[in-house]
Amino acid sequence: MPRYALKVEYHGKPFSGWQRQADHPSVQGAIEAALAKLQPGEHTIAAAGRTDAGVHGLAQVAHCDLIKDWDPFRLSEALNYQLKPAPVAITACALVDDDWHARFTALERHYLFRILMRRAPATHQEGLVWQVKQDLDEVAMQDAANRLLGNHDFTTFRSTICQAASPVKTLDGLRIERVQTLGGPEIHFHVRARSFLHNQVRSFVGTLERVGAGSWTPDDVSAALEARDRAACGPVCPPQGLYLADVTYPTDVFAL
Repeated sequence: MPRYALKVEYHGKPFSGWQRQADHPSVQGAIEAALAKLQPGEHTIAAAGRTDAGVHGLAQVAHCDLIKDWDPFRLSEALNYQLKPAPVAITACALVDDDWHARFTALERHYLFRILMRRAPATHQEGLVWQVKQDLDEVAMQDAANRLLGNHDFTTFRSTICQAASPVKTLDGLRIERVQTLGGPEIHFHVRARSFLHNQVRSFVGTLERVGAGSWTPDDVSAALEARDRAACGPVCPPQGLYLADVTYPTDVFAL
């Protein structure tokens, strides 16, 4: 039974998240329904990460098992046809080994978060960014972000409903940059780790935004981390600016 890796792009607004749910639309459910039109029967796909409601995918990765041998390009074209009109696209497809797993073979996940800084309401970016009205100090935010790098107990930045066995994670990167876009200035957060706790990235961004706005100092972020207490976290930012941007594997299967 051949296994295929799928690189998936999606707009998260109409979905309850990645994970299939009985009574709500999901990205996983949309792809599995499309697969069922190509091969009748039940399908269960696995993904590199489970994004929440409203979160977007630029390069989510999933895998599926099929009975028929498909040319990967033909499979991606067929799935994209069946996925219409859902805002989901298979941007790449590759045949992989039977033991390759979208989640467990992954070495690192990269998330992008976008904050748009302008007073006028967002139009073209609506639903794709978190909009704030004031300018943010990216230098202060980067100072604070550097305090979070490395291996820590991230209880403060972990949702109370997180099901991970341990709050200890290693944060490999948290880079902040100012980007001038056609819609106005944005702050981009590039966050990298092997794995994340539930709401960890949104907790980081919401807390760091307070630093950028001048309400918190970088030392306040250090104190929040050391508190190991969810109550010490800053506000959790909304989901619409968050993107699963990339997943790294030992070998780039889509480049073969």
